[in-house]
Amino acid sequence: MRNKTTKIRKILNLWLPPLLWMALIFFFSSLPTIKTSKFYWQDFLLKKTAHFVEYAVLSLFYFRAFWGSKLSFKKSAFLSILISFFYALSDEYHQSFVPGREPRIRDVVIDTLGASFAVYLINKYQNKFPPLLKKFLGFDSS
Repeated sequence: MRNKTTKIRKILNLWLPPLLWMALIFFFSSLPTIKTSKFYWQDFLLKKTAHFVEYAVLSLFYFRAFWGSKLSFKKSAFLSILISFFYALSDEYHQSFVPGREPRIRDVVIDTLGASFAVYLINKYQNKFPPLLKKFLGFDSS
């Protein structure tokens, strides 16, 4: 029984973060759009930076889940970007039903770039990550 509980905990530990993050993205994209600045370029920059970062985090969470499920680095990286891409597409479709919002391919591209950037950073700098981040991502077995 204890082994089964440990297995369930591990599955939840790996897969709950990306699912909760997707729910958070869905929640925020359900809100009508608001201006963050009276200057268009500042509003645009802030919102697109948020897109980039939120999908970088989503990709990081999915990479962690796949890597922790013993998939290869390449498969974990590919699947985390692919899922982020498809979620970005579905999120833009969802926004087409939200007052004041409209779907934009540009946002899907920015989201996918954010997801890809997270995987790039993991690939390039994993050996230089602080111990806590290495442990979170499953690169440190201690």
